[in-house]
Amino acid sequence: MRGVPTGRIRATYAASGRRALRVTLVAATGFYLFRYGLDRPVSATYALFAAVALGGLSKIPGTGRQRAAVAARLLPVCWAVVVAGTYLSVETWSAVVGMLLIGFALTFAAVGGPRLAGATPGLQLLYILPSFPPYDPASLGDRLLGTTTGLLLFIAAEALILPESAPPPYRERAAGAARTAARCATLLATPPYTLGDVDVRADRDAAGALRLMAVPEAERPAGPGVRERALTHTGLATRTLLSRLAQLPALPGDDPGPEVAAVLHAVARLSVATEACLGQGPSPVAAYEELAAARARLAALSGDTVSAAAPATPPVSAAVPATPPASAADPVDAPVPVFPPTVLRRHAAVLEIADAALAMGTAADLAVHGRRVAAQESPGRFWYATERAPALWWHRVRGHAERRSVFFQNAVRIALALAAARFVAGVDTLPHGFWATLATLTLTRTTVDETWGTIRKALTGTLAGALVTAGVLDLVATDNAVYAAVLPVWMLFAFTVGPVKGVGWAQGMFTVLVALVFAQLAPPTWHLAEVRMLDVLVGSAIGAVFGLLAWPRGAHDELRNAEAELLRRAAEVVVATSASVAEGATVAAPPGVHGHRSLQHAVILAESAYAQFLSEPVPFGATGGRAGVPAVDSQATLIAGHHTLWGSQRLLEPPLAGLVPAAAESVDRLGDRVCGRMLLVSAALDPGGDTPAASVARIAPSLTACAEEPPGAPRLYYATASWLNSLLTDLTRIAHGEPGHDETADETATGPRAPATGSEAH
Repeated sequence: MRGVPTGRIRATYAASGRRALRVTLVAATGFYLFRYGLDRPVSATYALFAAVALGGLSKIPGTGRQRAAVAARLLPVCWAVVVAGTYLSVETWSAVVGMLLIGFALTFAAVGGPRLAGATPGLQLLYILPSFPPYDPASLGDRLLGTTTGLLLFIAAEALILPESAPPPYRERAAGAARTAARCATLLATPPYTLGDVDVRADRDAAGALRLMAVPEAERPAGPGVRERALTHTGLATRTLLSRLAQLPALPGDDPGPEVAAVLHAVARLSVATEACLGQGPSPVAAYEELAAARARLAALSGDTVSAAAPATPPVSAAVPATPPASAADPVDAPVPVFPPTVLRRHAAVLEIADAALAMGTAADLAVHGRRVAAQESPGRFWYATERAPALWWHRVRGHAERRSVFFQNAVRIALALAAARFVAGVDTLPHGFWATLATLTLTRTTVDETWGTIRKALTGTLAGALVTAGVLDLVATDNAVYAAVLPVWMLFAFTVGPVKGVGWAQGMFTVLVALVFAQLAPPTWHLAEVRMLDVLVGSAIGAVFGLLAWPRGAHDELRNAEAELLRRAAEVVVATSASVAEGATVAAPPGVHGHRSLQHAVILAESAYAQFLSEPVPFGATGGRAGVPAVDSQATLIAGHHTLWGSQRLLEPPLAGLVPAAAESVDRLGDRVCGRMLLVSAALDPGGDTPAASVARIAPSLTACAEEPPGAPRLYYATASWLNSLLTDLTRIAHGEPGHDETADETATGPRAPATGSEAH
């Protein structure tokens, strides 16, 4: 705790103490009720461990009321695992197979979001507890009675005792960002047609507030459902909108023109309507239609029919004509004026702003109203809007059911370790083998370095706790009154101090706690401390072995693999999109064509690997960063993936107008160049490649923007060139530590960073 402010330490202990008080009250009440009031020792054991499982071992994020809601929904799952564990314990082989399969399923359920991931250890404990002898199906009623009582008491305590204030929900953050976007769009549409320093900082702060890594876990929209996906999509679109507004190129001293001003004013009105929608207001249909029409007029004015006929993102709540009706102010037969390249570049940038605003409005409508809206969403971006919950869950599970997914790797590692622990406990008839399996669960980490460090601390703490336990048992002997009086006091102390001081303290105090509980269930001896020490040693050894054998470097290699694969897929999308634009394809690319689906899949794998990588400590002995990791900015890689996907989908909206030969050749050439640079960076990131990782820093800074401007090129050319040049900028930022590098500034300049879990891809 050296260097940590005293106030933060006190706040940490206060938060831990509140949770410890609730767990202690519930566990002690359930245990004493059944042990001494009703003389049901089995129910007493399960009531206590049910509270410890979801209140102590689990790390469900959020406030007490939020944890209570999660526990209430998980009640049937708790019953199921207790029943399964009871019947599968008939033989060692069935118990081992059950531990393997159910252990995998419970751990892999973390793909469902942070709350489900946080509850997983507790569910594992509730399955481990009945999976050991005695095989006694007749006691199932007592086991379920104790489990249910403990969980109901836990739910009530979390909801009612010492309530906590909830942080702002993500929808509120998104609404605030939409309000900022409305202000910025209004300023850009009125003299002096630019943003001041204060406005740029406000834009940057609003975008930063939507970063999922900066949002409390309980508030992250990371689940697989329609509303969660749409809310994540809202955040991504809003951050893109803020980024594009901050980057809008200025025309020194010139009025941007009525069409540009109309689009920006319409963006502001849609942003205000989106803010209202996110506050449980009506769908932003009218503002959406206004922006779609204004956007179409500007696209037609720029000499580009691609988006005049079809807006980038159709509305959700009402059908809008595919082609907005022409007004008297812009007759269809009017000649298309010729604009200089600077104006066309600004028109292209304004149309991108409109695209982001339209996506924001559609996603917000879905996030608030779900399937109750008359969905007419783009099949590429909003494919999930009409899917049912089972299909969306299956999509998420299938997306991670592969060797490269860190969720899959963690589930395999834990399942194999738990099955091995159960096998050892069954074959060698290890006394209290439950504790060996629990030690395997709690001490196994995602990297072998972290596992070894945890085991060293845990064994030291357990040894100290065993010595204290032996002394207490020898001194108190069989006086249950002493154990009953000390148990709640020690439980409160252990659950308050343990989470703050670390795994060594937690294991030591938990060893004493175990002795105080089992001393009231059977006549104790000092050998109980010896058995506890042996169990932890066996469980630690098993965890260390599987930590070494199963992906010992955690997300280290997988992050590099995922980033390399993401850039390879992005390169395919870049070259295919450039070719389609140059050729003037007449059919838009549905999901799965031009590599869109593969890139979506690569983005979500890279996001999950990056999230786990951030949670893992720096390997022992590493200096100046993580050992063996190339000096690159992983966040910039994820941004490049999102930009590639969204830009391609936007440019391929039908119908596509063909380019003049000079413009088509320029687009092809620039697309090939971006593709080649992506492949070079990918090869440098690939752990199995021949390109040195250090070459990333040499490849990226050498990139320069394309300055070619073929005469007579339409707006579509400038939109495509702008997208490809922004990808070059993303690749430049992949080089970590470049001069002037600032993560927050990069996000504002390049758009949304990928969430930790659950994006539009899955």
